Amino acid sequence: MTAIELIGIAASLSLLAGWRLYAVALAAGLWVRFGADAGMPAPHALAVMGHPAILALAALGTAAEFLADKLAWLDSLWDSVHTLIRPAGGALVALAVIAPGDPVWQVAVALLGGGAALAGHAAKAGGRVLVNTSPEPFTNVAVSLAEDGLTAAGLWLVASHPEWAAGIAALLLAITSLLLWGLWRVAGSLFAPAAKKGPRLNRP
Repeated sequence: MTAIELIGIAASLSLLAGWRLYAVALAAGLWVRFGADAGMPAPHALAVMGHPAILALAALGTAAEFLADKLAWLDSLWDSVHTLIRPAGGALVALAVIAPGDPVWQVAVALLGGGAALAGHAAKAGGRVLVNTSPEPFTNVAVSLAEDGLTAAGLWLVASHPEWAAGIAALLLAITSLLLWGLWRVAGSLFAPAAKKGPRLNRP
């Protein structure tokens, strides 16, 4: 694989890790174990993700996250707990894609992965807080399933067409940026009226 493909894979997996860290780890491990048989060989440096212990932990985490993410407010609690875990996981996934070499290059890749995962996590967690204000549970479940579908589609595209990985990363970054911009606008519309009113003064 070319350097551009590897950077694209690292960025794509890291962005998706901000949404579904354990699913990304599980998919990466399965890609290592069975990708070659399906004509989709994984990057050599990613081999560590195929270790049975990592696969077992990733499968357990994926199942727990799938269930927790469908319950209103439990999903936000889960997101809060993972505020540091997802960026760290995204950095580790990015490092796993790139073969060990120049320490400067490794630090740069880790920062790229951690920053991408943090952006994905911020968009997901912020959006869920707004969705959870809805009194009915169906919106939350629908949004969670949509995130599951987008994550699965992104992982499949990266594994089956690594030459598209840079474009996939750019698309995921654009989606994440739009979500963050939308959250900023919504938050501004919610808090701006209260700020304009200011404190109420008692008049004689």
